[in-house]
Amino acid sequence: MSDQPAPDTTDVTAQPNVARMYDYFLGGSHNFAVDRAAAQRVLEIFPETGAAAQTNRHFLRRAVRYAAEQGVRQFLDIGAGLPTQGTVHEVVRAVAPDSRVVYVDYDEVAVAYARELLVDVPGTAVVRGDLRRPDDLLDHPEVRGTLDLDRPVAVLLLAVLHFVSDDDDPWGAVARLRDATVPGSHLALSHLTLDGIPPELAERGKAIYRNSSAPLVPRTHAETLRFFAGYDLVEPGLVETTQWRPDTEPDLVDSHGYAGVGVRR
Repeated sequence: MSDQPAPDTTDVTAQPNVARMYDYFLGGSHNFAVDRAAAQRVLEIFPETGAAAQTNRHFLRRAVRYAAEQGVRQFLDIGAGLPTQGTVHEVVRAVAPDSRVVYVDYDEVAVAYARELLVDVPGTAVVRGDLRRPDDLLDHPEVRGTLDLDRPVAVLLLAVLHFVSDDDDPWGAVARLRDATVPGSHLALSHLTLDGIPPELAERGKAIYRNSSAPLVPRTHAETLRFFAGYDLVEPGLVETTQWRPDTEPDLVDSHGYAGVGVRR
């Protein structure tokens, strides 16, 4: 079994990449012209996408702060993307300075940059891994060396599952991650939906992502709720992203997504 996914030898600037497009939506600078062009086409269809990305980051901060306040000291952020202000380790260490965090992404540019930023940050690791291969991810030596899976872990799947097709069985991957953690572990999840969006607009948006590094697979509330099998949902349950325990952070717009936190039984 390989510790790392097979290296990608394609030119990383030749195809829009969803992690770098997301960085662009957040106002970041770690993206290429091909990413910006695709992101601009998305913004032409859904002008609120940039604000929605910020809303998703606000939920991430609320969710990880909640888990830390419940006593969780280990965090596995899968699909972490490029490091941005208010990263997981910064948020949780304001509550518990001894917390440990592993960031996982498949995009080699995101991983390389994150490693550069976090090289002197103790208790953190950056791993190139694939959500669709959860056993390889869980067996990675840096994951095993940073996290103790015999103690509660918060698994973070923020805005990543909607880039995994049904054929790749994302529900099975999440179940495998659940089974690898102990009772009391948390799952924090946000997922794009196009519920209520006119079908013609939805199809135009999905068409852009067909030419990117991953397809766009929006899901319904019922489909998203299935990811929480084996977890007890924390109040208020699986709700619109802005409605999950809102605080003083400004949620400028609905993210066209659902979000929730569950505790493993």
